[in-house]
Amino acid sequence: MLYVKNLSVCFGDEIAVDSICFEMAEGGRLGIAGESGSGKTLTALSIAGLPRSNAQTTGQVLFYEKDLLSMSPVERRSIQGRDIAIVFQEPMTSLNPLRKIGWQVEETMKIHTNATRSERRSSALQAMNAVELSDPESIYQKYPHELSGGMRQRVMLAAAMLMHPKLLICDEPTTALDVTTGAQIMALLLKLNREYGVGILFISHDLGAVRRLCDQVIIMHNGKLIESGSVESIFANPQQEYTQKLIASRLQGRTGRTQGND
Repeated sequence: MLYVKNLSVCFGDEIAVDSICFEMAEGGRLGIAGESGSGKTLTALSIAGLPRSNAQTTGQVLFYEKDLLSMSPVERRSIQGRDIAIVFQEPMTSLNPLRKIGWQVEETMKIHTNATRSERRSSALQAMNAVELSDPESIYQKYPHELSGGMRQRVMLAAAMLMHPKLLICDEPTTALDVTTGAQIMALLLKLNREYGVGILFISHDLGAVRRLCDQVIIMHNGKLIESGSVESIFANPQQEYTQKLIASRLQGRTGRTQGND
């Protein structure tokens, strides 16, 4: 479904993403992990077609054999939101505070279809129900500030899933949530993957979250792809020193929390 070939992102003389290559199967769950500044979010934004204005992006991003980077803006917009959707870490900054939830969930459908108002409303309510929002009829009429963080993130997922995309990019979707709500969102992502067959590209610094959700993982550091493989093989037998340190740090942190709780 997705083949990234020699993708580089530069800001002047600074190389933020350095000739990375990876591929993702249809319906797969691929994690991109690494510390802040590793280039993982820039990689995701390049695939989603949302590069920063001063970025120079080179290489290829083949989505079903079509190069997204060489498309015209019109061609790219026909894919954005319909076949490729993205969910960010802080839904409050992604949602319009002046628009009701229903209007915002329906927005992609307004762009890509000629559906009537009642058809859009019906689809939006179905999508909100699919992401396990209780009482979608009521939430449809609310504003973002009237919802909890977890509910807002579910709204973003509903909007992303409205057109049944083939690829859902999730950029740190649980970072702004408490542990319990974050776990619920993770379970929901797994459900969406299994029930709708949507491929999930999961960007996170949280190796535990990557391990729970993904079947494949790539590790990035300073803009470079350090190591890649199945989640089982990478976590059981990491080959690169950087990956070993990342996993050891995660285990240390978990032990520290356990001791603190005791």
